[in-house]
Amino acid sequence: MAATPLTTLLQSHAFLKPKTTFPYRASPKPFSISCSSTIQDRPSLQSQSQDRVFNFAAGPATLPENVLLKAQSELYNWRGSGMSVTEMSHRGKDFRSIIEKAEADLRALLDVPEDYAVLFLQGGATTQFASVPLNLCQPDDTVDYLVTGSWGDKAFKEAKKYCKPKVVWNGKSENYVRVPSFDGLELSPNAKYLHICANETIYGVEFKNYPVPGNPNGVLVADMSSNFCSKPVDVTKFGLIYAGAQKNVGPSGVCIVIVRKDLVGNAQEITPVMLDYKIHADNNSLYNTPPCYGIYMCGLVFEDLLEQGGLKEVEKKNEKKAGVLYNAIDESKGFYRCPVEKSVRSLMNVPFTLEKSELEAEFLKEVEKEKMVQLKGHRSVGGMRASIYNAMPLAGVEKLVSFMKDFQAKHA
Repeated sequence: MAATPLTTLLQSHAFLKPKTTFPYRASPKPFSISCSSTIQDRPSLQSQSQDRVFNFAAGPATLPENVLLKAQSELYNWRGSGMSVTEMSHRGKDFRSIIEKAEADLRALLDVPEDYAVLFLQGGATTQFASVPLNLCQPDDTVDYLVTGSWGDKAFKEAKKYCKPKVVWNGKSENYVRVPSFDGLELSPNAKYLHICANETIYGVEFKNYPVPGNPNGVLVADMSSNFCSKPVDVTKFGLIYAGAQKNVGPSGVCIVIVRKDLVGNAQEITPVMLDYKIHADNNSLYNTPPCYGIYMCGLVFEDLLEQGGLKEVEKKNEKKAGVLYNAIDESKGFYRCPVEKSVRSLMNVPFTLEKSELEAEFLKEVEKEKMVQLKGHRSVGGMRASIYNAMPLAGVEKLVSFMKDFQAKHA
């Protein structure tokens, strides 16, 4: 298995902070340490970077390299505490400072108002498919679901266990290639909420603007797992936003919920503690916090996004990357094809097929030789899929496009 900055803690102890008591001095030369095992000839930072692949996985996805390196440097002894973040009590003052900083940075990124709670919860977005109806409505309540892909469909099916959901539009018959006009939606006048999946990872459909619930007292709920923090969002348009961290902002196992505070507290009696937003929102509870290291990594990513200039700048970078890839597909004269309507093409997940489907296996085999991995499309749709989240550099997209053009020239 290839070494990474997270899995090779002691590859280069020059990363350790000066105040550490680690007994070896940094040296620019390769060295070895003998204990229960031997580690020799550690690569330099430059060669580590060269050894990393361009990871186009839909999630768990690539993380910023500078974030990984900072995490590496702090893993052995977090800021002089004498212990790793992975060893901390989630109730201790050290970890509390980490989670409070992560929340403050996320609030700054998205301009989250004070009347919204920011929760770091266990599990992924799939857990929220149940948590949302369990916390926001009662068993006899009507709720609306706008289904633009597989994840929206899964959320609707899970909600059927806890309330009375209604599908107000479903793009399945068209193979999920578009978002409907909001004017034509038959929304329920008494629905507690309207649910959307803001970006469908499998089909590559992304909302560029958002519908308004049919009930004046209803709220908009969005699964933003795969485009969370990829662009500015007006949080006040939503009653609740949830997102698994493993696409854009951290490792798997952490789910972030941003919920308007007046909505919490109406949970169904069968709601387990781990699903109850109120426990977290009212008491700032860390009782069911995800692993400390997961939130720590999210915090490093939020800090990195702020250092990039915030989400407006991040969006510009994402638009440029997506434009390079979509242009290559559209200009290939049909050799590559993206089925999604141009107006709602995702900036995060780019599905495409080859005109000659028999070449797909060879494409995947050859592209991996060039250190570009996880480009195979989801098993339910086939083809290819390039996930180009925030941490995917422009160089990765340009390298993929160069390969695609060479592959086309060879096989056209």
